[in-house]
Amino acid sequence: MAELLGGEVVTELVKQLFAVSDKAFRCRSIAKSLATMIQDVQPTITEILYSGVEVSEHRQVQLRMFSETLVKCKKLTDKVLKCHRWNMVRQIYHVKKMEDLQKKISRFIQGLPLHILADVHHLRADAEVRLDRIDRNCDSLHEKLGSMKIRGSESMREVFKMADATVVTDDDDGGFQNLGAGLELGKRKVKELLFRSSDEARLVGISGMSGSGKTTLAREIERDEEIRGHFGNMVLFLIVSQSPNVEELRSLIWGFLTGYDAGSGVAHPESTGQTRKLVILDDVWTRESLDQLMFNIPGTSTLVVSRSKLAGTRATYDVELLNKDEALSLFCLSAFNQKSVPPGFSKSLVQQVVGECKGLPLSLKVVGASLKNQSEKYWEGAVTRLSKGEPADETHESRVFAQIEASLENLDLKTRDCFLELGAFPEDKKIPLDVLINVLVELHDLEDTSAFAVVVDLANRNLLTLVKDPRFGAMYTSYYDIFVTQHDVLRDVALRLSNRGIVNRRERLLMPKRESGLPREWERSNDEPYNARVVSIHTEEMTEMDWFDMELPKAEVLILNFSSEKYVLPPFIARMGRLRALVIINNGMSSARLHDFSIFTNMANLRSLWLERVHVPELFSSTVPLKNLHKLSLILCKLNNSFVQTQVDIAQIFPKLSDLTIDHCGDLVELPSTICGITSLNSISITNCPRIKELPKHLSKLKALQLLRLYACPELKSLPVEICELPRLKYVDISQCVSLYSLPEEIGKVRTLEKIDMRDCSLLSIPSSAVSLSSLRHVICDSDALSMWEEVEKAVPGLRVEAAEKSFSLDWLDE
Repeated sequence: MAELLGGEVVTELVKQLFAVSDKAFRCRSIAKSLATMIQDVQPTITEILYSGVEVSEHRQVQLRMFSETLVKCKKLTDKVLKCHRWNMVRQIYHVKKMEDLQKKISRFIQGLPLHILADVHHLRADAEVRLDRIDRNCDSLHEKLGSMKIRGSESMREVFKMADATVVTDDDDGGFQNLGAGLELGKRKVKELLFRSSDEARLVGISGMSGSGKTTLAREIERDEEIRGHFGNMVLFLIVSQSPNVEELRSLIWGFLTGYDAGSGVAHPESTGQTRKLVILDDVWTRESLDQLMFNIPGTSTLVVSRSKLAGTRATYDVELLNKDEALSLFCLSAFNQKSVPPGFSKSLVQQVVGECKGLPLSLKVVGASLKNQSEKYWEGAVTRLSKGEPADETHESRVFAQIEASLENLDLKTRDCFLELGAFPEDKKIPLDVLINVLVELHDLEDTSAFAVVVDLANRNLLTLVKDPRFGAMYTSYYDIFVTQHDVLRDVALRLSNRGIVNRRERLLMPKRESGLPREWERSNDEPYNARVVSIHTEEMTEMDWFDMELPKAEVLILNFSSEKYVLPPFIARMGRLRALVIINNGMSSARLHDFSIFTNMANLRSLWLERVHVPELFSSTVPLKNLHKLSLILCKLNNSFVQTQVDIAQIFPKLSDLTIDHCGDLVELPSTICGITSLNSISITNCPRIKELPKHLSKLKALQLLRLYACPELKSLPVEICELPRLKYVDISQCVSLYSLPEEIGKVRTLEKIDMRDCSLLSIPSSAVSLSSLRHVICDSDALSMWEEVEKAVPGLRVEAAEKSFSLDWLDE
């Protein structure tokens, strides 16, 4: 597929289409239009293919089908060019065929946001931080997240009403875009450095202390039209971080600079033809890392963003702190939601607080948010705390740390603890909201809705950012599509507060960065038990010999992050009797094989299990049941027929399971029939699974099921009639199930159904019984499906049928 989409075949196809436009009169306009469309989109698809990222199964299906369409187009052009001019019947036939192909290719290109996909795949490789902007108002957020858990949905709506939550994009860099003239000055200075002779490889730098807005400036440079024009749109942005995967980064940069995809062995001529290229390396900690990521290729410029002057003094722009007016404006935006001090509030008091922040953007944002809606008396106390907390040396990030720590004092104990839990996740990685919620629920005995309210509160205080992954579409997203990011300084504060005191007495045992093995500090202290409730381990490949014995009798959450193709689980898990949440995430490029799954035999209290990008081991009838497991999430996993063993009774292994999530698991073909025996199931979410064709019969046994989400399952052909017997079903999502042409005739029996999401769906009609859906309140569909719901809308009071904007079209899958 890569050779077709990124290589000579498409180039030849474009040539032939232009030849057709010259020679075949009747096909002239269509051929020229097709040639232009394919020529325009080819570099973007190529960018995805040589980004170095393993494309998900769902995307592979889409690109494979598109490539097959291009093959048909190539064959058709061959026939057109061979057709005699006097054969009018054959020419007319070819015109019709070419028109059909034009429609399919046009719908694909117009609907599927290829430029976003390219950005996403590049940024999945460099810490996955490029995200689409989302509507900021709270009502829209409710629509996006309101269906995330049907259980407790009313209290969830209350959370949205009371919290001024904002889902943003990482492009905002925490809101630093309001830096005023200083940002424009920085852009001009950096551009001057970059626009010097580019005939030779050159290195330019941006430096500044933590929280000064370095990344914001680098992002502005990346997006700048003059920069992109100078470098022919060949600009690559990568986040390096404190513990970089140098091999993966080198592979990405080499592919970008040379146009050579090491994975497929395919050269991409449109890349090699561009002489000027810019590589932006953000968050580089050492000169050693920088040297490993640089290539001496003429025409290549490297912009390194660091706390140190790694590019040398003359080639580095020092980010300037905000002047008095800029600092006041940014602070007021955080504290008052406007750029100036509101009438009646003490300007002197505001200026004192701003003065303590010393022009540091991050401090201004965090401190400002911590004082929002507080009395002037409280502000006076804040001034005192800030002045006492400021370190004497006034250097580097110590000042920022002290100011942020002082702002945490007004958090209640539970919210402060939840902030500290964020230190358990790797730097510069998106944290799935579902994972964070699970951790908070198990650690602090919260309901899902209460845990989410805490996250929203932290977001409103600028202590984290809620962001949305664009791969799932721009409208009407859900709980599973939201991620959390955090500025590295805020994470450093959480780590600094958590890692105080004797190792064995700490409540959190956290690794600040990825290392080859466990910290020596831990090993030196393993002669007595550790008191930690949260343990986070971030390593490379681990073998049995790499682990040492640890006694963790109080541990309730274990997070294992690694980057490798095989990984031996820590043997001490078997003795973690209180473990309630286990998160295993492989950050590598391909699925990892986990070894020593026998440790699961003693995990009687485990309630939440998250597996990401791993091979799921086969289940056997002898598998020890996880009797208290409530949530099971399998993300980007290889299932290897784990669920289809006929002799295995899933209900016996997971007797209390309430939430099952399977996302981007390309080898999932079917769910086992025994899943219908898990009568506790409240939510089933099967998303982006391109091979699943049907659901098991006897779904009516799932008396507790309220949410059925089947998003982007293009091979799913029908829903079992048994869903009409589900007594508590409230939400059904069949969006982008393009092979699903009908709903069960007796769908009207589901009197509890409140919402149906059927965007980009192929339903031909709505069953007449739908007029009996008395609880139905919201239907989301395509504009051409609105008429199907007219009778239902008349019959059901309060029903809102809404046409959704297309996130992208899969019409071209329909042959």
